[in-house]
Amino acid sequence: MSGLFAALSAGLAWIGAIIDPLCGPAGVFRWFGSGTLLACGDAGWGDEIAHGFLVTASLAVATLPVGLVIGFFVALAKQSEEKSLRLAGNIYTTIFRGLPELLTLFIVYYGLQILVQQFLATVGYEGAVEINAFVAGMIALGVVFSAYCSEVLLSAFKAIPHGQYEAGDALGLHRGKTMRLIILPQLIRIALPGLGNLWMALLKDTALVSVIGLPDILRQTGIAARVTKHAFEFFGIACVLFLVLAMISSVVFSALERSTKRAEAGR
Repeated sequence: MSGLFAALSAGLAWIGAIIDPLCGPAGVFRWFGSGTLLACGDAGWGDEIAHGFLVTASLAVATLPVGLVIGFFVALAKQSEEKSLRLAGNIYTTIFRGLPELLTLFIVYYGLQILVQQFLATVGYEGAVEINAFVAGMIALGVVFSAYCSEVLLSAFKAIPHGQYEAGDALGLHRGKTMRLIILPQLIRIALPGLGNLWMALLKDTALVSVIGLPDILRQTGIAARVTKHAFEFFGIACVLFLVLAMISSVVFSALERSTKRAEAGR
């Protein structure tokens, strides 16, 4: 089984190397950074920064569905007729919107390790427990994103007339099907601009994971800056890479908004 996982990991690494936009066969650093500090391979820092770019993009993409799912259910809880659910949703959003993102990251990364270690000690396991930095970053950023996401989705829910639910009841649809066929398409269209802004904030917040050792863009460029004493150049590269991610995101969200508007107009 370990051989299978090793082969799968090697295959994914090979695919990643092929499509790498920085140090792949058609990578920017490979074509334009040769002979400079950004050269790929042992001659420069291109490979390290390319890996950091991949880690940052992967962390943001992995965090997004976690935050959306949790945020959706928190938004449902906050508009529930059950008082306890509304209270729980309000407490959740108040906590994670009120705590600094960096503090939430420390609580998840260090606090979760302590809790897991103490729990395992009660069942007789005395070994060391270490939480993966990527997973900790995904959980921490996911809960913060979900707290803000729930507010965006709650506003979108309130913008949908209650008659839409009644129309689903009149058609004989149960609430789950009404939500999927009638409410969700409208919810996505209304919430997309707000979710796009939250996604941009999430991209920037990924830089926080550098403090727990995850080799993202900021950590890799920071190491290169300290070693080479070329801080301005490497942090400038970090700025450019984050702006590239932001521009790609803007294009994608603009396309999604146009698509949802066309779908709504075609109904």
